[in-house]
Amino acid sequence: MSTLKTLALALILLSSLIGFDNIYAAGDLTRRTEKLPDLLLGSEASDYSLSQSEYQLETGKAYQLKIIASGLKEYAFQAPEFATSIYLRKVEAGGVEIKAITLTELEFEEAGEAEIFFVPIKPGTFRFYAKGLEGKGMLGHFVVK
Repeated sequence: MSTLKTLALALILLSSLIGFDNIYAAGDLTRRTEKLPDLLLGSEASDYSLSQSEYQLETGKAYQLKIIASGLKEYAFQAPEFATSIYLRKVEAGGVEIKAITLTELEFEEAGEAEIFFVPIKPGTFRFYAKGLEGKGMLGHFVVK
């Protein structure tokens, strides 16, 4: 390797150790969210409908998802494998901001809504469903690339 190439590589390595690489990562990426289509649980057509059966996501990109329960039934939204593969920034529900490490379940006993703000960390296909109602069609997937 030439002396010039060696010197250039050494400068690049040194500048990344000092922190010049932070110039390209300014700002909090978790706050630049992409709003996903709302997920509606139940509809006039069917108590057991989901407005979306799949969400295409990318790792490292911030998203917000509003989950809205019609109130036609009690719905317990779950996505256990997905919950352990994301960075959960917050959940907003009823005028309250909830900050937690993970999300086990969103239980809607009547009509209501909750919005989750997250960043997928791990690629894969992850199920989401209304607990106990999967067999009636309340099952979908988060596909993370």
